[in-house]
Amino acid sequence: MALVEREDRDGLAILTLNRPEALNALSPALFVELRGHVDAIAGQTDDVGCVLLCGRGRSFSAGNDLKAIQAGETAPSRHYQAETLDAIENLPQPVIAAVQGHCYTGSLELALACDLMIVAEDARLADTHGKWGMSPTWGMSQRLPRRIGLTAAKEMMFSGRVVSGTEAVSMGLAVKAVPSAELAEAAEAMARGFLENSWFTLRADKMLVNRGLDHTLRDGLEFERQNSPGRGPDLEERLKRFGG
Repeated sequence: MALVEREDRDGLAILTLNRPEALNALSPALFVELRGHVDAIAGQTDDVGCVLLCGRGRSFSAGNDLKAIQAGETAPSRHYQAETLDAIENLPQPVIAAVQGHCYTGSLELALACDLMIVAEDARLADTHGKWGMSPTWGMSQRLPRRIGLTAAKEMMFSGRVVSGTEAVSMGLAVKAVPSAELAEAAEAMARGFLENSWFTLRADKMLVNRGLDHTLRDGLEFERQNSPGRGPDLEERLKRFGG
């Protein structure tokens, strides 16, 4: 049984964490499969315009697999999980995380590596590093403040408290909350809306925004001028359709 399943639907690649009996806990073996899919998608820009990451069953993911840690299971390299999250963040295509049920610690870091998060209203999101005497190495200390702001991120990290899907939207952690039964449909609808636009522009926007964050505003503006890829190959066709 695949721990991460891939399904392609008309330009949308859907990656599904497939350990529902373990609340999709993030074992090293799951990460190896996830990395394989991510690396493949990175080279398929002609066929894949957007990526949707979700979890099968009642939870997106309960987080890092503590049982696997106790059993001595290890990833292929020291920072393999963190580097896999980097690979997701660096995908040319926009990536949407669809989150229901639990999304704790490592799985929150996984969702934060995605460009956007859509959540079930009753989803439960938290950073519980402090409850286990652990410290983040998968990106929590860097991505969470950039997503929700410095003070809100510190409060969430220091307290370890659970944030509902509805609150996640209000604090900017997620972009939309829907009833759990409607999550899959709403997430795909969001992705389909993106796919109606130029895939060239989607990739350009993501690259310019993400890499621009490495600069000050002044330098970022110059980065955009120097690195914007300009007109896409579908510009003329889109103009003709508009004119028609």
